[in-house]
Formats: sequence, structure tokens, C-alpha cells
Amino acid sequence: MKEKIIALKEKIIQEKYEITKEEALNIYKNEPTEILCQCALEITKSECSVKAELCSVINAKQGKCSENCKYCAQSAHWKTSCTPKQVITPEETLTSIKKAVENHIDRISLVTAGRSLSGKEFETILECYKKINEKFCGKIDLCASLGILSKEQLKLLKENGVTRYHHNIETSRNYFPFICTTHTYDERIKTIMVAKEIGLEICSGGIIGMGESYEDRIDFAFEIKNLKVQSVPVNILMPIKGTPFENLQVLSNEEILRTFAVFRFIMPSQVIRCAAGRKNLGNNGEKAFLSGANALISGDFLTTSGSTSEEDINMLKKLGLY
Repeated sequence: MKEKIIALKEKIIQEKYEITKEEALNIYKNEPTEILCQCALEITKSECSVKAELCSVINAKQGKCSENCKYCAQSAHWKTSCTPKQVITPEETLTSIKKAVENHIDRISLVTAGRSLSGKEFETILECYKKINEKFCGKIDLCASLGILSKEQLKLLKENGVTRYHHNIETSRNYFPFICTTHTYDERIKTIMVAKEIGLEICSGGIIGMGESYEDRIDFAFEIKNLKVQSVPVNILMPIKGTPFENLQVLSNEEILRTFAVFRFIMPSQVIRCAAGRKNLGNNGEKAFLSGANALISGDFLTTSGSTSEEDINMLKKLGLY
């Protein structure tokens, strides 16, 4: 068995072989975790940049979301402790960006709650990006995560310095209706394709641990691979009180690491970004970077706490990734 996965790893590295769904299922189910993660690390070292990228998010509008995503504290459908906040001002944004630059963050994104952004709220966010681009151009890369937008809106973001658009597909096509019914999987895919069409890079991933099967996770990874995105954030569900998923059992560390490793076999050269929930692994999620991850989100997340950039950089230096 050990010889087979080593041979598969070498085939990926030497021949740029693309594994099949059947091969992915097989290694997920049958290979010992230690050798699976070691092979994933070797693929990462061979096919990806040595330096791990740090990105961060700014919570630019919080709560009162019309969508019913079962994992989310910000949905108006659930009774959580999330306090609604209005759209951020350009002045507040510049303060946060200055801090991010000082903390050696490579890329930052404004993230807003809601199905989409329009009218005065979109104009305010656009003004934020305009101000950031004027003051910090060349010092930090800009991403945006504003929901389902039109082609015209995406063009305006690009004109004001945004180079990447973040829009998760969250899970497999098959499992998506079990986590959200207020919009469709295809609506998410359409937004990604339109953003790609106008020349924006794409950051798209999802959440593991929402009750999906390991086959769903593999289907999700192949969907992402086929979209040819630049960055794949993988969040580990941290059940939030008041949401329909509040009583879900958190994934074991072994299952999390096996998922990262198989994702690396499926996506040898893509940026796989360890996102929310990595602290559950201990040591700031260090083991994820020994199992296929090669980027991270640093700082706090939207409704959960994270780690400091200093902690993250020290960890990455220790691993030879910074």
C-alpha cells in the first residue's frame, strides 16, 4: 500500500499526472494518515512557492443577512449573538489597512454580509477601495468578498484596485441544498465565471465538517480544481450557537489533515489556504502545513477569533515557509 501512494505522488510530480476521483477516494479511505500527509507535503514543496502567503479580512458589514446558510452566525434566519454593523467607512478601512501593512499581510479583503451589495452600500465600499489604492498601492494586494455581483460591479472593483474576488462554493454541488436554499450553487458559479471573464483572480473554497461525506469533500475539491481558481480557502466548521449546525461534532484532527492532504493530491499547484478553525489543530494549525496547506488567513475572522500575524509568521518560519 505504501508503495502505491509513493508511486502516485511521484507520478504527480514527475509527469504532472492528474488523479481521478476514484484514486482520490481510494487514498482518502485507505492510506495511513502519516504517509498520506508526508506525500502531500512533498507535492507541495515540489509544485508550489516556498513562501506561504498571508491574507487577512476586514469585516465591512455584519449581520442581517437574507440568506439561510446553516453554518453562519450572520444569517437573519437564526438567533445568534451576532450584532449587526453598518457598512464600514473609508476612514475605518484605512486604519485597518495601515495595521495590516505593518503586520506584513500580503493581501486583504473587505467582506460584507448579505446576498449581494448594491446602491449606496456598494458605492461606499467602492470608495473604500479607491482610498486604499491611492494610499497603499504596491504595498498590499486587494481582494473583495461582497456576494453575488453583476459584471458592471465587478468591473468597477477592478478599476479601483481589486485584483482578486472571493466567492466560496462552500461544498459539493450534491450537498449544497442541505446547507442553503435561498440561492443556488449555479448562482455562485456564475459570479465566479463572470469575475474570471473580466480578468479578476479568484479565491474560492468552502467549509468542511458540515455533515458532508468524504465523497462530498472530494467532489467539492474537483469542482474547485475545474474552476481553475488561484486560491482555495479551507475552513473547518466551528459550530455556532443558534445556527442549525450548533450541535454538529467538530471533525477530528486526523480527518482534517487527511482532507488537506487529499486536496493537495487533487490540486498539486494551487494555493490551499488554511482558514477558520485551524486553531482546533493546535499550534496555530501547524500540522495543516505539513499536510498540504501552503497559505493562511491571519488575524480574526468575521465572527470568530484567529491568530496574530506575528504568531503565524513565527510558525511559518519554523516550518521553512516564510
